Amino acid sequence: MTDLVTFGESMLRLAAPDGDRLQTADSLALHVGGAESNVAAAGAHLGVDTAWLSKLPDSPLGRRVATDVRSHGVDPAVAWSDDGRVGTYYLEDGGEPRGTNVVYDREGAAVRTATADELAVERVRDADVFYVSGITPALSGTLAETTADLLAVARDADTRTVLDVNYRAKLWSPEQARETLTQLLPGVDVLVVARRDAETLFDLTGDPTKVATEFRNEFDHDTVVVTRGEHGALALHEGSVHEQESFPTETHDAVGTGDAFVGGFLARRLRDGSVPESLEWAAATAALKRTIAGDVAVVTPEEVRAVVADEGDGISR
Repeated sequence: MTDLVTFGESMLRLAAPDGDRLQTADSLALHVGGAESNVAAAGAHLGVDTAWLSKLPDSPLGRRVATDVRSHGVDPAVAWSDDGRVGTYYLEDGGEPRGTNVVYDREGAAVRTATADELAVERVRDADVFYVSGITPALSGTLAETTADLLAVARDADTRTVLDVNYRAKLWSPEQARETLTQLLPGVDVLVVARRDAETLFDLTGDPTKVATEFRNEFDHDTVVVTRGEHGALALHEGSVHEQESFPTETHDAVGTGDAFVGGFLARRLRDGSVPESLEWAAATAALKRTIAGDVAVVTPEEVRAVVADEGDGISR
């Protein structure tokens, strides 16, 4: 049995050096990243058995993605295809006031045609937890159906389901996202949603407790986690509200912070951690991720425990 199974797209990330523009950079750093594989990788680094379901072209770049995912301790359960390509995204991090810009190039990606029939659905049936993000159903009508099918498989097998809304405005409109996600949310045990996404997609405003309560009342989630960026997070579970502040961190690479948060939360819950303990691990894993280049939180349980305990002077001797 696998602790955590995820499903989604992973892409090649090509990033300009800090401060450079994509149009003038003479080198690009290569990483592999995607919300669902990032969550699986964070969980694997924190000691849980993880697998990632996806569809990739049987090509050097497709194999590069699978190899990278495997290098983080995740089992890549891939449907290999003779058609399609690997999606890419280009990253330009300029700091303030220019900010970070992401340019997607994912048309024709093999994963967009993935159906439940060609995926290793038995891995979902045998898992403790199945995770998917709102990015996946945004990629194509086929993937919206496949996401619904896999959530149904998980429910029928009593596999706990987790969905992170993870809204991306470059992929679909708020109206499209709300329509699709409203159909998926009734089958979700644990919902993770950014406060800004709750407002943008569902017109839910007010304090995070009110937002979490609205979701629980409408969709009957067991747990609702509302993230608030630098202001921390809040979880509503079994009628109790638990709050967690963010941990201080110096940001080297912010991409993947939210995925690290989810990975940390699920890793602790899968090891019988309470919701408050899991929120601590989530916040600590997210803080550590911001110090690491690439999309993945390459961290250890000992490092997470040290952040939670506020130990260390920043020097490893």
